[in-house]
Amino acid sequence: MSSTLLVVGSVAYDTIETHTAKREEILGGAATFIALSASHLCAANVVAVVGEDDFPQTHIDLLTRRGINLDGLERAPGRTFRWAGRYADDFSSRTTLDTQLGVFETFDPKIPEAYRANRYLMLGNIHPALQLKVLDGFGDDTFVAADTMNLWIDTTRELVDALLKRVDLLIINDEEALMLTGERQILPAANKIRAMGPPAVIIKRGEHGAYLFTESVCFFAPALPLAEVVDPTGAGDSFAGGLLGYLAAQDSTGIEVMKTGMLYGAAAASIKVGLFGADEFAAVNREEIDRRVGQLRELVRLGG
Repeated sequence: MSSTLLVVGSVAYDTIETHTAKREEILGGAATFIALSASHLCAANVVAVVGEDDFPQTHIDLLTRRGINLDGLERAPGRTFRWAGRYADDFSSRTTLDTQLGVFETFDPKIPEAYRANRYLMLGNIHPALQLKVLDGFGDDTFVAADTMNLWIDTTRELVDALLKRVDLLIINDEEALMLTGERQILPAANKIRAMGPPAVIIKRGEHGAYLFTESVCFFAPALPLAEVVDPTGAGDSFAGGLLGYLAAQDSTGIEVMKTGMLYGAAAASIKVGLFGADEFAAVNREEIDRRVGQLRELVRLGG
């Protein structure tokens, strides 16, 4: 029987510049992309905060049409979080042009009582003090996955270390993994991270796929080769949403289920990078995700 995924993170407006286009104040945020991706596979609940007057009903409708429950979406006095960035021509890097935290600066996650029964929890890369506070409301029967970022590793290392002791799965990129551990290669980095607490670690490498490390397993999920990249913003969160959505749909965290879930995450991420923002991503259908999962399987299938 399918379970429900709880997502705690940011809802934002992004201004994106690439070598081909610029889009201003399009819907984004980690919680948005995670929930949209997961919603193709399971029910999703969101805890986040937006501005009291600048988050229109059209975006509420866009998310709820995907079956996403927004009882935990708080409206607070002020403006919704905004981020602006410019990507390099080859998308290998991006430069932050502007960050306006708005109501996100004082975000204090409030978990509706009905959400506390959720057995799968995805913590977006919000401040680790907030991630820890959310965890205080859940027991050991909740499977917890978390993301973090360079800023928190650099400025709140003790809190990050405390978080790692309490999560079942850490999902980070290769740069963050090396920064967190001081290692130069991802295998020793993954082993060191697992020694810090999480039994499982997924290290994302963008267009080069993602690795799952546990005590007994090292698994590689390839990225789908693409003819064109439009906007990578939210691809990592879309990966996490596809993965956690599949785990919740199967109500299992077994290794084989997690492997397949990584393919669903990779499929969702491959779709996201070809689209601008969450508005376009929300129009994706399950059939396209399943088709791309099939393509990913073909990439690694052995004949004979």
